[in-house]
Amino acid sequence: MLNGRKIVLGVTGGISAYKAIEVTRRLTDLGAHVTPVLTESAMNMVGKTTFTALASEPVKTSLWTDSDHIPHTRMGQTADLILVCPATARILSDLRIGRSADLLSATLLATAGPVMVCPAMHTEMWEHPATRENMSVLVDRGVMVVGPEQGRLAGGDMGVGRLAEPAKVVSAVVDFFVPNQTLAGRSVLITAGGTREAIDPVRYIGNRSSGKQGHALADAAVKMGADVTLVTTVGLPAPAGAKRIDVTTAAEMAEVVFSEAPSHDVIVMAAAVADFRPATVADTKIKKASGIPEIHLERTVDILAGLGKMKSEGQVLVGFAAETTNVADNAQGKLERKGADIIVANDVSKPGVGFAHDTNQVTIISVNASPVEVALADKSAIAAVVLEAAAAHFPQPESPQE
Repeated sequence: MLNGRKIVLGVTGGISAYKAIEVTRRLTDLGAHVTPVLTESAMNMVGKTTFTALASEPVKTSLWTDSDHIPHTRMGQTADLILVCPATARILSDLRIGRSADLLSATLLATAGPVMVCPAMHTEMWEHPATRENMSVLVDRGVMVVGPEQGRLAGGDMGVGRLAEPAKVVSAVVDFFVPNQTLAGRSVLITAGGTREAIDPVRYIGNRSSGKQGHALADAAVKMGADVTLVTTVGLPAPAGAKRIDVTTAAEMAEVVFSEAPSHDVIVMAAAVADFRPATVADTKIKKASGIPEIHLERTVDILAGLGKMKSEGQVLVGFAAETTNVADNAQGKLERKGADIIVANDVSKPGVGFAHDTNQVTIISVNASPVEVALADKSAIAAVVLEAAAAHFPQPESPQE
């Protein structure tokens, strides 16, 4: 599947560097030409000999000891992909600011090609504002991210920051080179962001939804070959090729979604739609001098339930449930009440989950399958799993008879 693909595998000094050995073996087994580049810190964790034995050429460690006088330029220019596994906080920082400190960071600077990083570090380091900002900038630049996951860390600690398993890393590489076309020929309608319900010309009732998960779903659907319509309330960029429709309120979203729904095979209601809105909206700004106002609320239209009632045969309807207690039970109840095929539930009270985060952790409740627990991962990875679950509801092609 990866025959002839040139992959530079950067290994940094995380405790999980040993997993890069298995990544090397799997990539070469799939036909890739793997050039391992180990940092000085990585060599405190793993040995050169093992990588040299499994890779396609000997380990590179320095700008100065290689027979090639400009190894970083050669590798940067010829690589089909630079994969950093594990990627420590240090290398992520170097990549973000453009710091050339060793052969690996110099190679990352010397490439115009695709870069994929697999972060691995202690939870406190992963959640540090500097790391979060670095990751946000790198993602905006197009750097692909695999993990990290939640699990056992060095020293017996538990938390977010565990390196993704080798199989998942290799699967991400394969998906990059051999795009998943599961939704080819399908049309997908996705909603994203939180609605804003006006109180007066200045104030509104809203929620904490950033729209990141919905936009990640749109991006993943495009990559999986779908014809995508994105209905969004936020200013995040839409993926190239997607039809974008901007709305603000629940009523605006309902009007657009009900109009668009009949022409789509899959509908994913990832938006956080307000359940209530002010019954009346003041024409002018409410002034403090007038005293504390009484705001009477009324229900907004239940878009997901409406879609469940109008759902055509063969159409797949996916809803989201942001919960803080009894997550699985609440999601199951919502699945049954709304007439959906799938509910994607998450506990937004957990660290790194849901609103405004780059990561998410979900449980996928389906009408035709057992619940699927998806560990904490970046929202693009969550999006891919959700869309695969939706695609599983379509009739699968029969295997050819012998």
